[in-house]
Amino acid sequence: MPKEPTKKRADPEDKKKRRAKKDPNAPKRGLSAYMFFSQEKRAEVKAENPEASFGQIGKILGEKWKAMSDEEKKPYNDKAEADKKRYEAEKNKQ
Repeated sequence: MPKEPTKKRADPEDKKKRRAKKDPNAPKRGLSAYMFFSQEKRAEVKAENPEASFGQIGKILGEKWKAMSDEEKKPYNDKAEADKKRYEAEKNKQ
């Protein structure tokens, strides 16, 4: 004789928890050094590879970033550090 499927009871912990809405006036997080690099070089890479998709451009940028020396990355790291300080200052104001 086949078993009948059993019904599960709804467990209150199984329900999806709603995330609190984000404050629209909250300061924006600081960008990473890589993000500053990609913002600066994206147009250049797009011009060199006009047929490349968004994902392919991201891969090219990632390869260029990995190939850079620490000395070449220094200006972007400095920008990231300054942006991190800006974020911390804005966060502490609130």
